[in-house]
Amino acid sequence: MSDIKTTPNYLMSIAGMKCPRCRRGPLFKDPNAYHFKQTFNMYETCEVCNQKFNMEPGFWYGTGYVSYALTVAFSVSSFIAWWVLIGVSFNDNRVFWWLGINATLLILLQPWLMRISRTIYLYFFVKYDPDYEKTEPQEFDY
Repeated sequence: MSDIKTTPNYLMSIAGMKCPRCRRGPLFKDPNAYHFKQTFNMYETCEVCNQKFNMEPGFWYGTGYVSYALTVAFSVSSFIAWWVLIGVSFNDNRVFWWLGINATLLILLQPWLMRISRTIYLYFFVKYDPDYEKTEPQEFDY
């Protein structure tokens, strides 16, 4: 049996909302984003590598920009898909149907979007450390 550890996939770690330093520990206490009282209930530190998640007071305000970018990307993608599959016309209100359906989908996806925005934002600041078991967690001054 070898001591070789495989590196967890970057995108799968983000999608799974795992710690950016070790890519193994969960960020959120409840894996279901639709338990609304628990949506933002995060661990203070990673259970696996002890990386602190809340870098400084007000750290999570920056996630609004990530959430905005994801929302725009989703809306543009759904508009292009609507245009290709159904078409866009003001004569029969197809564009307004897209607008209503897109808005409804964004409302339904909002808890998940808020969580994935936090995950992506944290990945900007904390880098993967293959030797996380031997090194100290990343510290931030505030």
